[in-house]
Amino acid sequence: MKITGIDSAVLRIPTRKPIALDFPHHSLVIAHVRTDEGVTGLGYTLAFGGGGVESTQAYLDTRLAPLLMGQDPLLVERLWERMYRADRGIKRQGVAAYALSALDIALWDIVGKAAGLPLYKLWGAVTDRVAAYGSGGWPSYSLDDMIGEAQAYVARGCRYYKMKIHDPDPRANRARVMAVKKAVGDGVRLMVDVNQKLDVLGNFRQARLLEDLDLVWYEEPVLADDLAACAEVARGINIPVATGENNYTRFEFRDLIERGAARYLMPDLCRANGFSETLKIGRLAAAHQLAVSPHVVHELSLQVAGALSNGFLVEWIDWVPEDLFVEMPVMQGGDFLIPDRPGHGMALAAAAERKYCVG
Repeated sequence: MKITGIDSAVLRIPTRKPIALDFPHHSLVIAHVRTDEGVTGLGYTLAFGGGGVESTQAYLDTRLAPLLMGQDPLLVERLWERMYRADRGIKRQGVAAYALSALDIALWDIVGKAAGLPLYKLWGAVTDRVAAYGSGGWPSYSLDDMIGEAQAYVARGCRYYKMKIHDPDPRANRARVMAVKKAVGDGVRLMVDVNQKLDVLGNFRQARLLEDLDLVWYEEPVLADDLAACAEVARGINIPVATGENNYTRFEFRDLIERGAARYLMPDLCRANGFSETLKIGRLAAAHQLAVSPHVVHELSLQVAGALSNGFLVEWIDWVPEDLFVEMPVMQGGDFLIPDRPGHGMALAAAAERKYCVG
């Protein structure tokens, strides 16, 4: 089997309220990898709020796609190394990682289709369903918006909900968390997300006001680049720390682990160089008794979580329009059933690319 063509596009997709209050649209950079045997792989990377997609597409088309042409798509690890090592003068994060991720996801889709297996089974499945947490609570939400969103996730089966704590007054953040906790009841556990907005002392002050609320985790307390500060927060508060959505390689995650910077690791497979690297991160975490909870794109992340003994939860942000994909994963009792279709199981709806394509 040989790769004969790679087509890319940018899709700009409007969101709905309440998430539209903070992000009126998201964007996908998609890649179709075609072969001489008629098997095609779909890959895509999600850009929250649409930022950077033009650069990501340009890097994919001009630097990475030519490296794959004529190659055997089943040799995924060889092709991953070829792409990752191609531009040694360019830091392999951000735009480069987003582009590589889309192509790696497409290659694995081809492998699964050629084998006639969903990826989680190809990789050695541990489960066919993964619990999800509803995610949102952005700073532009009113309290009613946030409570309504949390209750909507709970009504659809979620037993967990994550909200942002972005108010400069830590007491105001506690009040919002308390209001949501009261609204959803004792059967639902909460997480909070700082989104890198505080320094070490600010996190100490904030966490002290939340330590009695039985939170699952306290997420991304400091700048993602500052692993030492994240470790200091993890040592200094009594809530487990989660981080990793803005870390890109197994090497960064190794450093997080060695510093004791988190109990929950959150690789984003659209940022962390695709399925290939995310699986390595997950298995590295397992060797240190750390749980892995992939960041966003739950419809793809399920394949990874279903193959990891230390997979914990997938993040569900309910923003995808009904006409984007042929079929989204089904939720049952708070768990998403992992699609059993060959490959990663996701396909764009017939008219979606034409409807949402930019340019």
